[in-house]
Amino acid sequence: MLSATELPSRLADNFFLARQPILNRGQRLVGYELLFRDAHTATTAQFRDDAAATATVIAHASELGMEHVVGDQLAFVNIDEVGLMSDFIRFLPHDKVILEILETVEATPAVLERVRELKRAGFRFALDDVIGETEDVQKLQPLCDVIKVDIKQMKPGTLPALARVLKNPRQKLLAEKVETVEEFRQCMDLGFEYFQGYYFARPVILSGKKISPSQRSVLHLLDLIDTDASSHEIESMVKHDVLITLNLLRLVNTPAVGTRYRINSVGHALMVLGRRQLRRWLQILLYVKSGGPQEFTSPLLQLATTRGKTIELLVEHTRPGERISADIGFTVGVMSLMDTLFSIHMQELLDSVNVLDEVRTALLERAGEYGLLLSLIENIERGRDTVALGQMLEQIAVRPAELYAIQLAAIEWVTEYSRGF
Repeated sequence: MLSATELPSRLADNFFLARQPILNRGQRLVGYELLFRDAHTATTAQFRDDAAATATVIAHASELGMEHVVGDQLAFVNIDEVGLMSDFIRFLPHDKVILEILETVEATPAVLERVRELKRAGFRFALDDVIGETEDVQKLQPLCDVIKVDIKQMKPGTLPALARVLKNPRQKLLAEKVETVEEFRQCMDLGFEYFQGYYFARPVILSGKKISPSQRSVLHLLDLIDTDASSHEIESMVKHDVLITLNLLRLVNTPAVGTRYRINSVGHALMVLGRRQLRRWLQILLYVKSGGPQEFTSPLLQLATTRGKTIELLVEHTRPGERISADIGFTVGVMSLMDTLFSIHMQELLDSVNVLDEVRTALLERAGEYGLLLSLIENIERGRDTVALGQMLEQIAVRPAELYAIQLAAIEWVTEYSRGF
């Protein structure tokens, strides 16, 4: 199998990837919708959705490895009629994917029989972009495991009635394009079980909100590192917080760190990690709440760390050998969601911590080199303004193939690293 940083040559100049998180009612990740884009015309910034792009990538899933793209989560993959009837679907691991039947697919006898055949082979299906109970929806719904409702395309006031009609104990309702907390709450009340959209990443500012004592300890430790405090001061600060101490010892005893024997002391753990890795780990720890071994399913944790690692790798690619610059890129990505994490304005947050001017400018204005890279990542996440994405890729002199390889490497790193929490 190819590593996450390698691509089959026949894919090399054709695709980029957007992953859109899908959450359950407990606000934990259950999967990602994978949106592949045909980028063969990237030099003219003309991107287009193309079922053939998805088909080609899926056909080589056995080489790329689906786990590189979604980690431990499920992959929701769009399928049109041509894709549904073709053999390339057999390349997909049926236990890792849910096939999304596009709204353009007609429920002909041949299509219905093909869906039944694939279900017998272990595949699961979602019905995509439902906005009403059409004849095709009525025929396909009994064969699907998930019904996706596009709440943005619904006429005002019609969502409750449709949800009542579609609700079925044998299927899960998924609300897509959920962009605000109010929309999420409405869909929760209507019985939706899955949610797709970036409502969870939008800051909800709470007047008088205070950063928790443990998070304040982490921020203090980051300040100590950035002001070149002594190792004794850092060790003493770590030992004063039980949560940080426990998480630190758990981290250094995982395969991701690579030690050959158990580490039981804070001092030894700090020495093994080194300050560069300690800073990175503390930035990620801000997103982790005590609550068991499944914390890596926190969508904010996944999104923030993926942003950080992707920007870091982009800087390493465009400015080889400049490790400090790459570290700054990681910091920008991770900090870009801290206003959401803390429910306070980004300006207020930045006034309480020591950050470089480049970081401040990137986070507040999306300006400068790091601001451009952050804007690029945010655009990729949503996969909408493809013309702007093409222009930004040209501006930083990165080809779609290079971006895709960086995305896969970042996803793989996040999956492995977050298991240490």
